[in-house]
Amino acid sequence: MGRSRRTIPEELLLLALDPTTGTTAQPQSLDLGLAGAQLVELALAGRIAPDGDRIAVVMPRPTGDPTLDSALELLRRRGSPVRAVHWIGGPRLGLRQIYLAHLERCGMVHAVAGQMCGVLPTTRYQATETAISRDIRTRLDSAIRTGVPPDPRTAALAALAHAVGLGKHLYPGNEGRSSRSRLRDLIRHDPMGGLVAHAVMDVQNGVAVQPRRTQQAAGVPLQPQAQARRGSMAHTAAS
Repeated sequence: MGRSRRTIPEELLLLALDPTTGTTAQPQSLDLGLAGAQLVELALAGRIAPDGDRIAVVMPRPTGDPTLDSALELLRRRGSPVRAVHWIGGPRLGLRQIYLAHLERCGMVHAVAGQMCGVLPTTRYQATETAISRDIRTRLDSAIRTGVPPDPRTAALAALAHAVGLGKHLYPGNEGRSSRSRLRDLIRHDPMGGLVAHAVMDVQNGVAVQPRRTQQAAGVPLQPQAQARRGSMAHTAAS
């Protein structure tokens, strides 16, 4: 894959990076979001495809991106399609640090060593390619404010940003309420992005849902408990 275009995991991490503190917003859910972002990027590269609520490898050929190819190989080894919620919730946490180190090697961020309370070592990250960070944010802002259906990459990025809880980081306060609501609504513009975003939210909320294709085919609604959780998530994200 060419390096003229940033991958969705990279863009999601750059969105989450606070330029003031040098830390990432929503660090725990961000690992889940990065796992989902890898799935979206692999789908856009034609390596995987959704199969109901599952993910199937359709072309195992490497992309040339080592981090994505590691995920692709793990999916290939499964031998059969895997539910997105199980993949995202699997034992592959730590992606945030992996991608921060990756962005540092690419010259996208600069690590700054420090100490907490004068004792504990800490590392902050400052974006060095600020023009790229601004471009990512501009694309997201444009999709929110214009109402024009965004391209699949931007739609997926918006869906994942909402899923990991970046809405209040990107559009804080009461003045950002409508933007957070529109950020959530962009989830419908990309099927793959929507699939993984819902899986990220399900993992965070411990919702053990039935396969979506089975429910849709049978016309069976979500169980009341799951409906309540989903409604609570949507209300919280928009507030």
